[in-house]
Amino acid sequence: MPIKQTEIQLTPYKRGFHLITEDIEAALPELRDANVGILHVFIQHTSASLTINENADPTVRQDFESHFNEMVPEDAPYYVHTYEGPDDMPAHLKSSLLGSSVSIPVTSGRLNLGTWQGVYLCEHRNHGGPRRLVLTLQYDT
Repeated sequence: MPIKQTEIQLTPYKRGFHLITEDIEAALPELRDANVGILHVFIQHTSASLTINENADPTVRQDFESHFNEMVPEDAPYYVHTYEGPDDMPAHLKSSLLGSSVSIPVTSGRLNLGTWQGVYLCEHRNHGGPRRLVLTLQYDT
């Protein structure tokens, strides 16, 4: 069973929730050869996260951002870790809530996502910069 691992660097995104499914697929031409398998996507950062959700209506991503900003506010008086600005500690909390990885089944050369599912980069910093992902594909041909 072949295993392919590669690292990619995403271009910087503004704060918010962004579809990156196509970036992931483009980085793994081996997907076409996979009859069955699993893709594990891991983000190497503590102030951004990954999740899978709605890929059609962009207002869903807008609502995600609004909800997380309400749930985890900036400038909470009890934050001690404030050295990197008011968006830093909330970014760490949001990242822990959503998680640093997703696993996706692969079937017949494609990510086996639901009709309306896509992979989100959840950028929690105002200026997060480029984000690095580790993509590990384990598959049978």
